[in-house]
Amino acid sequence: MAPPPPASSAQTLEQRPAYRRRLLLGVVGFLAIVWYLYLSNVSGPQVLHEAPRLHLCPQETLNVAVIGAGSAGASVAYYLNKSRQPCHRLNITVYERNGYVGGRTTTVNANNDPDQPVELGGSIFVPVNHNLVNAVKKFDLPIKERGRTCKGDAPEVLGIWDGQEFVFTQSDASNQYWNIAKMLWKYGMSPIRTQNLMKKTVGSFLNMYDAPYFPFKSIARTALDLDLLSATAATGHQFLEANGISEKFGHDIVQAATRVNYAQNLDQIHGLETMVCMAAEGGMSVAGGNWQIFDNMIKDSGATLLLNTSVTTVTKESGRYTVKATSPTLDAAQDIFSTQSTYDTIILASPLQFSNITFSPLLSSPPPSVPYVSLHVTLFTSPYPMSPAAFNLDSSTNMPNTILTTTPSSDGSEAKEVPFNSISTLSTMKVPFTNVPSDSPDNSIECGSHDTEYLYKIFSPKPLERSYIESLLEQDRTGDEGSLINRKPIKWIHEKRWDSYPYLPARTIFEDIRLEEGENLWYTSGIESFISTMETSSLMGMNVARLIIDEWSEAATELGPENPSSAAEDYLLNNPWKK
Repeated sequence: MAPPPPASSAQTLEQRPAYRRRLLLGVVGFLAIVWYLYLSNVSGPQVLHEAPRLHLCPQETLNVAVIGAGSAGASVAYYLNKSRQPCHRLNITVYERNGYVGGRTTTVNANNDPDQPVELGGSIFVPVNHNLVNAVKKFDLPIKERGRTCKGDAPEVLGIWDGQEFVFTQSDASNQYWNIAKMLWKYGMSPIRTQNLMKKTVGSFLNMYDAPYFPFKSIARTALDLDLLSATAATGHQFLEANGISEKFGHDIVQAATRVNYAQNLDQIHGLETMVCMAAEGGMSVAGGNWQIFDNMIKDSGATLLLNTSVTTVTKESGRYTVKATSPTLDAAQDIFSTQSTYDTIILASPLQFSNITFSPLLSSPPPSVPYVSLHVTLFTSPYPMSPAAFNLDSSTNMPNTILTTTPSSDGSEAKEVPFNSISTLSTMKVPFTNVPSDSPDNSIECGSHDTEYLYKIFSPKPLERSYIESLLEQDRTGDEGSLINRKPIKWIHEKRWDSYPYLPARTIFEDIRLEEGENLWYTSGIESFISTMETSSLMGMNVARLIIDEWSEAATELGPENPSSAAEDYLLNNPWKK
């Protein structure tokens, strides 16, 4: 058979239709890849959650009661609304027994001045806290700037006190590389090993935000899948030792972090929470109070918010739940006003042991009572700085303005447990009604003068006597405008006791996400024994919201046709789980 004739000059290879089509497809594909890479660089990394599976939209309205308006409760409401399909009909009611939103995240006004709000509870969050950071951006909340300073003020100095001496100090006035070199000289490779271990451990935890781990139905099962039980099964001390981190670095540095964050020593707290304590870089807070994050979440959800309303009973009747609640009334003849409403789903977004709620029928296997840390917070203002002499320092030494603590290094008879976990100088403030203009620059006031005072915050396991607090102040200080000796050492003080967070011993079992197997009774506080932060409570709220939406949609599909609704298809085009 004769070979085909060669292509004529009028029909070159590039002009053949099949080749042209392949060439065109190749160019289009290449441009698509280039465009994708461009968009990736412009928008930055995306946190992408798997969208809820397509189901037929339910015909009935879902009535949901959320008990608690803290981080978890606000997040449940917010993500229920965010994750529902457009055709979902949803009514959300949030019950809160306090008169404010935020739970353990709240503020008080220093010197009773509304222009000087101070965090009394959850104080900071960090860049890896996806939910809080994204909410701050969405609601355009301002980040608080560093506390006010004054002219002649000393540099920021961190000190770690063991009751007899500062075992470690670091100044922000020193060169960063010098600080690193000094730490490596004292502790060897332990700081680097700790940093690497923290990144690995926290990195594993962050997988809980994304498919295939999200949404999760069991904390313990998910922790096992992510190899996090190896961290929760060991104490902080054991976890550090197993990873080649010296006992001295653990005692001096890491334990100071566990004490200020969770009021627990390394032999009392599990390894995962220990690593969370070391992930505080880039800490920030919202100007005016972090509670605004959760207030905005509830408002955005469209939920009905009932403040000063305590839920007393939850009764199951005919497959639904009747909630009885009480609230104060302005009617002098009736001290308490009672309400009763019925819901399809209940979420308890606070620890069961503190809720004082009666369930009927009784829960067959309620979450066990978990011991919580009794933490005392003392806020006060004073015209006096901290006294170097109270910490065995020479008067010429730069006194640390943030003091963390660890256990005594010595076992001698003089070694005593430090009565506080931390002391922080939050800011140097103008005295109210001073003659200093309100728009004066931060460094225009004289430190130690009559025009300034210091705002302090102390965490302690027990209430502190005022005489002890006064003994920590340099009361013989003389300001540039005269003697300060006769001024009151404490001008304003506010004290608060919190059941702040659970004791966090080594463990591998965590509370269930449902209060009752197979029932629409959900529980968020089980995550606190795993990791107790504002962010993880928000994560659990988001997780419960997603589980509810998935189950609700699945139930509707089982009762209806096989094909998903067009509304659900539209939903995927605007995936709300794409951050």
